[in-house]
Amino acid sequence: MITYNTAALLFPAISLIMLAYTNRFLALAALVRSLHAKYLEHNKKGVLQGQIGNLRYRLKLLRHMQGMGVLSFISCILCMYGIYLDNVLVAEIAFAMSLLFFTVSLGISFVEIQLSNKALELELSDMDSGKKADRNQGE
Repeated sequence: MITYNTAALLFPAISLIMLAYTNRFLALAALVRSLHAKYLEHNKKGVLQGQIGNLRYRLKLLRHMQGMGVLSFISCILCMYGIYLDNVLVAEIAFAMSLLFFTVSLGISFVEIQLSNKALELELSDMDSGKKADRNQGE
């Protein structure tokens, strides 16, 4: 049987993951602003276009991550309400939904982290090609 303690276990986990998602959003927002300034300054099409596409998709994923996190929180609250009403069926279904939403949110987060690494690789490859060009000009 689900108790308040069972449902309450999810509250700190969901809160922490939402805080992490907010920090991730702030980092992406700063990156978008920086990329915009770089675009206006250099107007380099190649790497910047790749970065822009990557950022758009990552922002979309972040929106879905946050949405699933919020749904997880709401489901957890519904679970506690079901417990309060002594309605075990509602509590169990809401708890299962909360776990499902939380798992989906973490899965999307995993995909976003992979894309973040690809974006960093794109930046590094741009710097590598710049070093190769500098070496070739020196010869």
